[in-house]
Amino acid sequence: MKLPDRYEETMRSLLGEQFGEYCKAFEQPSHHGLRVNTSKITCEAFEQIVPFPVQRIPWIENGYTYPDTVQPAKHPYYFAGLYYIQEPSAMTPANRLPVRSGDKVLDLCAAPGGKATELGSKCGREGFLLANDISASRAKALLKNLELAGQGQILVTSEKPERLAGLYPEYFDKILVDAPCSGEGMFHREPTMMHYWEEHGPEYYAPLQKEILGHAVSMLRPGGMLLYSTCTFSPEEDEGVVQAILAEHPRLELAAIEDYEGFAEGLQGLREAVRIWPHKMHGEGHFLALMKKAEEEANGQYAGGICSVSSKKLPAEIQDFLQLCHCTFGDTFYLLQDKLYYLPKEYVPAQLRYLRTGLYMGEWKKKRFEPSQALAMYLKCREFAHTVDLAAEDVRTVKYLKGETIETDSSASGYHLVCVDGYPLGWGKVQRGILKNKYYPGWRIQ
Repeated sequence: MKLPDRYEETMRSLLGEQFGEYCKAFEQPSHHGLRVNTSKITCEAFEQIVPFPVQRIPWIENGYTYPDTVQPAKHPYYFAGLYYIQEPSAMTPANRLPVRSGDKVLDLCAAPGGKATELGSKCGREGFLLANDISASRAKALLKNLELAGQGQILVTSEKPERLAGLYPEYFDKILVDAPCSGEGMFHREPTMMHYWEEHGPEYYAPLQKEILGHAVSMLRPGGMLLYSTCTFSPEEDEGVVQAILAEHPRLELAAIEDYEGFAEGLQGLREAVRIWPHKMHGEGHFLALMKKAEEEANGQYAGGICSVSSKKLPAEIQDFLQLCHCTFGDTFYLLQDKLYYLPKEYVPAQLRYLRTGLYMGEWKKKRFEPSQALAMYLKCREFAHTVDLAAEDVRTVKYLKGETIETDSSASGYHLVCVDGYPLGWGKVQRGILKNKYYPGWRIQ
């Protein structure tokens, strides 16, 4: 593979004697990875049911590689949201940001959702994730992936970082900034990136990265942690950006990242930062720096507030349906033009470009309630009164995913949660043993 001359010169300077090993990595096949969605299934349970060969990624506890002869994205377990297809080194930022259940988390550059889905899983139903991407088209893919993963305590926005900073001053416990970059770590997998690099190299992205990171710092609460990452090797975009932010924000300090044998230290004296090189690890490459804000009283005032309605005031048809859900919902519902949402308390009404406000529950129309695909993915199989549980090998499973009507042994009528091996896929409406397909048309197998 012919590298751009200027890039090759820089890499020779960075790697010295290791440059030859780096070049040899381009001759190796790309590494295919998937990350198990632990909000739906444990790794142990996944290993018992996975129908194709996988091998653990040693530095990611829920990460696996698989051979290029299989297609995990076409298996019913993918449609159940049990895993996300992701390059191994790209799993590292969300893994190394120490998110806990109940945390308030911001993913500032979140599309297409590989890192956001993991962050949502880690903060859990008691936590809250704001996933943002400035590109509205990319944010649509982000929303789909979050809903497929069953995340409900979410806000999905398409905003400039400064708009969010004005509403969430010193608010978030954890923040991830996987910044737009020159993409040098993608040259192996996507050689066309070299053309874009020659048009917009490190000197183009570094000022943008500093600006984005500065807004992120303003939204981090005292004692909170922020992880900055890129998929590029440029010191200007990596250590240079971090050093500039640390100089501008004396309340920030570098924090240690959980180590692994193949990790390399950051350059320019930033030993706590991590570089993942493709010739040292089974990944395309990444840079990570974890920062912590000093503990002190917050200076900002959060501008939140919600407009909600108690479940006791909802239409009778919605209340009847909620009685079938065997999970705990609070009273923060919002009925907007017959669409029902279950809101996180951090929802700020009508001030941002929202793609999703909380969990979209479904639509109330003509005196009936039609549950959403997002609600089906949020629920566990045991959390709905009526289910149809199909085996992955059952021909009806693929028929269902194609949108076809199927037969069922259920004696109950009305809405059923359709599952595969105990994991929800979507809705169906049963009458006299026939399940009318309600699987979301936009997700169907062609």
